[in-house]
Amino acid sequence: MIAVELLQLTYLHRTQPNADAIVILNPLQLRILKAKSSKLPKILTVSWAVEAIARLGGYLEHRHKTPIGIQVLWRGWLKLHDLCEGWQLARET
Repeated sequence: MIAVELLQLTYLHRTQPNADAIVILNPLQLRILKAKSSKLPKILTVSWAVEAIARLGGYLEHRHKTPIGIQVLWRGWLKLHDLCEGWQLARET
């Protein structure tokens, strides 16, 4: 399942980078990424979301010329899922 989500993420990042981020993320994921991000654009796009997820996975900001790899996206996606689970558990207690 995660592999399919990552493939969709990378595909939309290449083909529709200016689409609304809600296309690939649910509201909780968006909320957490916004909380973790230091710079928020006016419009949250697919491109912003993919870069924010990549930063969670260890993508270095100063290497913008380097394409975001699938491994760093995988690590970021897993961390985002962990953060979402932690958020939901904290709300339940």
